[in-house]
Amino acid sequence: MAVKIRLTRLGAKKAPFYRVVVADSRAPRDGKFIDIIGTYNPLTDPAEIKINAEKAEKWLKNGATPTDTAKQLLVKSGIITK
Repeated sequence: MAVKIRLTRLGAKKAPFYRVVVADSRAPRDGKFIDIIGTYNPLTDPAEIKINAEKAEKWLKNGATPTDTAKQLLVKSGIITK
């Protein structure tokens, strides 16, 4: 089972709000997930990123691969380095 760290979209039309989740790569974007590790709100200025560092590090050590956008958020929050 390939596990990915990715975003799932919430919020109203034209007002996105995202959860950073750990999910099976075969699951749909807004479908079943394994664990919620944080949130991302791009509408605030600056964008609000809240990620639980312990959970994120645990999943990265267990082999979860972040998507491009999730990787950028993890770098901005200081969990992983470039």
